[in-house]
Amino acid sequence: MSGTIIARRAVSTGNDAGPDPREPVISARDVKREYIMGKAVVHALRGVSFQVYRGEFVSIMGPSGSGKSTLLHLIGCLDTPTSGSLSVEGQDVSSMSERDLAFTRNRRIGFVFQQFNLLSRMNVLENVMTPLMYANVPARERKIRAAEALARVGLSDRMHHLPSELSGGQQQRAAIARALVNEPSIILADEPTGALDTDTGKTIMGIFQEINRQGTTVMVVTHDAEVGACSRRHIHLRDGLLEE
Repeated sequence: MSGTIIARRAVSTGNDAGPDPREPVISARDVKREYIMGKAVVHALRGVSFQVYRGEFVSIMGPSGSGKSTLLHLIGCLDTPTSGSLSVEGQDVSSMSERDLAFTRNRRIGFVFQQFNLLSRMNVLENVMTPLMYANVPARERKIRAAEALARVGLSDRMHHLPSELSGGQQQRAAIARALVNEPSIILADEPTGALDTDTGKTIMGIFQEINRQGTTVMVVTHDAEVGACSRRHIHLRDGLLEE
């Protein structure tokens, strides 16, 4: 990997003043999430309030069972709060319909997971193109944008390989390219270095840092202090509560 991530140029409409960096891109107020497990109620989140501003790099940290992944799933519109309010890009996702949640997931948020989640029968380019298919982007533009996303993570020379032909670090870079391809304003990563060795993990975190320097808000769930140290701000959870 060259270590250089190429930024895609933003196209101005001439009347777009751009986002106000002082506006929170994520705002949570007394967010609770409960799950019914048989006759028991599991309180995954017990009333969490915070704001994340545009362009921040934030780590969500805490021990196993603290509510980290639950919080990330709520922010990513994969789930909705039991109570409280949660807004993403100024939109209250707490009461959104499934259709609107799906739109927000696809257009505004990019996801990176620990296990890569690449489709084994598709090559890397096809994997990265997948979100664009759901966004009804024309086929020619899908290929161009997917190739650009792969160039950003230094994987242009592997785009026609299958996931099984890549190393773990290369697979995670492909997953990051897939998260970037729709040019989301927020990247959410759940333990993105958990399946990688230490040196490869550092490379992956370097990619996230460069993406963040280019203006994308990045939130990473981790229990690893070294990974957390790559971010500029930490949200610490314990037993479903904001500890710090």
